[in-house]
Amino acid sequence: MAMKTTVEISDHLLAEARKVATRQGITLRALIERGLYGVIRETQSKPVFRLRRASVAGNGLQPEFTGASWEDIRDAVYRGRGA
Repeated sequence: MAMKTTVEISDHLLAEARKVATRQGITLRALIERGLYGVIRETQSKPVFRLRRASVAGNGLQPEFTGASWEDIRDAVYRGRGA
């Protein structure tokens, strides 16, 4: 089913689109639909960001930090650094 609609685009863009459609031997409607399908496909197929694994070998927390709060661990990380 096709639906008629009105879209305002610049005169220059319309002229260029007509040239492209003519060169490709297709209608302006077909060119516009091809462009819209392309944009829709592009936005739907973007890969989801995945954080890469960046863990290192180790045995977890050092014994002095077992049961420590985040604030204590953070303070230890920055201890001795100039403020």
